[in-house]
Amino acid sequence: METVYLLLGSNLGDRMDFLERAVGLITRRAGRIVKTSGVYETAPWNSAVDLQYLNQAVCIETALMSQELLRVLLDTERDLGRVRDGQVNGPRTIDIDILFYASQIIDVAGLTVPHPRLHMRRFVLVPLYEIAPDYIHPVFNRSVRQLLFDCSDSLAVEPYAEQRIFKSASGI
Repeated sequence: METVYLLLGSNLGDRMDFLERAVGLITRRAGRIVKTSGVYETAPWNSAVDLQYLNQAVCIETALMSQELLRVLLDTERDLGRVRDGQVNGPRTIDIDILFYASQIIDVAGLTVPHPRLHMRRFVLVPLYEIAPDYIHPVFNRSVRQLLFDCSDSLAVEPYAEQRIFKSASGI
């Protein structure tokens, strides 16, 4: 079993429902949920579309290899209505990113892990910090705590007032 950190995001439709459904499908398809962060409402990053996101970090244990996990996550996005139209940072029902896959460094067609921009984005680092502040980035050799402290992104990342998603594996 490998420990994997994911980031979920949604800015279309019932955003909480999409996060909840994604967590349920990940549990059934990919592995056991170990920990989840709270849900954060965040400003869109580098986008002309002004739709607020909900974001949540999730830690799972999985037996799937990294590329198989990616396929399962892409299928999950598709099953939840995600349409990939080539628009970068565009609106989406659900987005599921692999942030870390164990402490592996992976660079193959369609998959780069650690996520290449996670250290530049507060909407990733704030929820990740909540569940893994001392996790060491295998490329930068710095903790999530250090990455967040040094992050120059100033976009708003606020706890979402309508929390419905469980906060730990005990809530399953």
